[in-house]
Amino acid sequence: MPWVITRLCIDCLDTGCVSVCPVDCIYEYVGDDREHFPNQLYINPDECIDCGACEPECPWQAIYEEPEVPELFKDDIALNAKTVEFPDQFRVKRFEEKPAPTPEQVLANKRKWGLETDSK
Repeated sequence: MPWVITRLCIDCLDTGCVSVCPVDCIYEYVGDDREHFPNQLYINPDECIDCGACEPECPWQAIYEEPEVPELFKDDIALNAKTVEFPDQFRVKRFEEKPAPTPEQVLANKRKWGLETDSK
């Protein structure tokens, strides 16, 4: 099962996950359709080898194994799969050093999207 980056990543774009991905399957959208492709990272499900290395590196707790994606974020599974449909509109994201969010920022981000707890 591939891993999925959910909308918890929107505008956060921490690239710790990129730095540990052994197959470079984490992408950024470089097209013009920002209405359908938010400013976040995406995992190409055809390239993901299900190693799980990315999940613990995401300080925003935005990455889930596909069967574990919260119901609220189920649409993000198909959104990540768009990397396969439109490969010319995505490119592998380069690692960029960023300060880690505080636990309060992570919790606020989850609550913004309707998750009431700080647990997965």
